[in-house]
Amino acid sequence: MKTKKTNNGTSTPRVNVITLGCSKNIHDSEILMGQLRGNQMEVVHEADNIHENDIVVINTCGFIDNAKQESIDTILQYSALKDEGKLDKVIVTGCLSERYKPELETEIPNIDAYFGTNDLQQLLTSVGADYKHELLGERMLTTPSHYAYFKIAEGCNRPCSFCAIPLMRGKHVSKPIADLVKEAKYLAKNGTKELILIAQDLTYYGLDLYGKRNLADLLRNLSDVEGIEWIRLQYAYPSGFPMDILDVMNERSNICNYLDMPLQHISDNMLKSMRRGITKQKTIDLVDAIRQKVPNIALRTTLICGYPGETEQDFAEMMEWVENTRFDRLGCFTYSHEEKTHAHSLEDDISQEEKESRVEQIMELQQGISYEINQAKVGNTYKVLIDRMEEGYFVGRTEYDSPEVDNEVLIPANTGYTSVGRFAHVHVDRAEDFDLYGTIKS
Repeated sequence: MKTKKTNNGTSTPRVNVITLGCSKNIHDSEILMGQLRGNQMEVVHEADNIHENDIVVINTCGFIDNAKQESIDTILQYSALKDEGKLDKVIVTGCLSERYKPELETEIPNIDAYFGTNDLQQLLTSVGADYKHELLGERMLTTPSHYAYFKIAEGCNRPCSFCAIPLMRGKHVSKPIADLVKEAKYLAKNGTKELILIAQDLTYYGLDLYGKRNLADLLRNLSDVEGIEWIRLQYAYPSGFPMDILDVMNERSNICNYLDMPLQHISDNMLKSMRRGITKQKTIDLVDAIRQKVPNIALRTTLICGYPGETEQDFAEMMEWVENTRFDRLGCFTYSHEEKTHAHSLEDDISQEEKESRVEQIMELQQGISYEINQAKVGNTYKVLIDRMEEGYFVGRTEYDSPEVDNEVLIPANTGYTSVGRFAHVHVDRAEDFDLYGTIKS
């Protein structure tokens, strides 16, 4: 069905939401779609088919160059379809339009409206919908229903020199615990078993509302929600890390032994220039302390290669540290020179080719580490959440893995029965660099 008929026989538009960028954008699109559906509007996510009555809302990313280019290309694609009369309206929202609205209005003027990251009410009004406060916590999930990205705060107060997030998302604003618990109960009632906690900085949670870092208290409250079997922490900041969340991790069986902490670099020269608020030794001590407190924790980090002034010695220091630390999961990115950030005043003095070479070296090193860590899992049995069926395999994750970015467990579908969205106990029979293969234990 492409359009709905109203009582008087006229067609009402379908809203097609396109989401680009990170999990925080996925969350925002889901809230938007929940509001649209609450207004009795037909709403779809990234529909392949288009219709001349469609309103397309593009939720953009403006974080780094590649993401910005993807957003611009997508806007141009739907702008052309509008010009050809193949859809009715195109509306742009999200980080790119928050950051570059005047430039976009000049360069791509046939877009019907540009909105920023905090303009949900205005966006709804522009498509003939009202913002409904009673829908607090209600969303239209784009992920499989058994897991959901769960945003506990907006914005960021950190001064990192390379990051444009505060320009697009503003200062840190925590959501009240009561509201988050209500949202978690709504999700659990509708079949969600795993909450993936996200924010620009989880560890800052509560300072603005409660006068203290209050992530541990939030975790206890969410852990009590019936039906939530896994709670996962992503985007923890190392400086001022609240160690009490590790106590809760040990206390509560439904809080995954998993922590995503983007550390970005290890050289003191780089950490200082990046304005990270932490030193090499303090970083090493923190990782050691976390592993001491939760011995079987899976630590994920992300790193930046090619930041202005990164010498061969700085990079060698990072390579040595990665080798010694043996992170369970690791991602690595090339530095992107972003205007209006503090680092933009520095010379972007490392070639793209060299940046990519350094990323490749880090990831090759991590591949070997991941292989060795995975080999040690062979013969063990793990609780696995099944995400999907694919090419004769059930594909799932252990508590040590987040969707899209981490390892997966592949189970031949003919070796035992389970289904998508269920947990299974899986015996690991063999392992590769980033995947485990196993069979279901009865």
